[in-house]
Amino acid sequence: MRNRFFIDGDLTPGAGVALQNDERHHARVLRVREGEEVEVFNGRGDSYLAKYESSDVIRLMQRTASRESPTAIHLAMSIIQLDKFELVLQKATELGVRSIIPLITERTEVKPERYRGKEDRWRKIMFEAVKQSGRALIPTLGPAARFDEVVARPGAKIIFDADAEATAIRPPDNPTTVFIGPEGGWSDDELRTARDHRCLFQTLGPRRLRAETAAIAATAILSARNEHI
Repeated sequence: MRNRFFIDGDLTPGAGVALQNDERHHARVLRVREGEEVEVFNGRGDSYLAKYESSDVIRLMQRTASRESPTAIHLAMSIIQLDKFELVLQKATELGVRSIIPLITERTEVKPERYRGKEDRWRKIMFEAVKQSGRALIPTLGPAARFDEVVARPGAKIIFDADAEATAIRPPDNPTTVFIGPEGGWSDDELRTARDHRCLFQTLGPRRLRAETAAIAATAILSARNEHI
């Protein structure tokens, strides 16, 4: 894949755009040469093939093919140990989710003071994953929210639970919110609330997976079903 650079602004074919701040430094580190073809994206869904003339002038050529999933998958991920939660942020972004909602559940063990103020770090992890994976759209990071609040939101919802009786498998609706519980699993009250809100239930096979593994597997499976991989 060509070197990729982020431009915070509108992109127009034929225009010359300039790198700023970290991206200018990144081009120096990579030793990008004059005349080299690169990609430029704006995090809003636009990505262009471009010619690097200098850090002040990158000439946009043609739009690149979209690498975004046609289905908007939103991941409501229980807040787990922070290193594992950050792994999920990275991998779910690579796999194409449109947003990630840090989820507070009855069995969440991480204290609020541990994750409070982490939003900038988490957004940076997601941004780097977008850049590495070739995406042009930076997912939204929602504020931490309680399970009962998020599950009441409109739209299709899938609860992944190792002990659930799975709903019939089919391609995900657009959009779909995927719920992944903490290591201790969902409480009985949460499962009842999910049924009250007509959530679909899915499992990930006969083995009990760690929360971070379940999040990555569920996101990959749902994306693949819709993209016919």
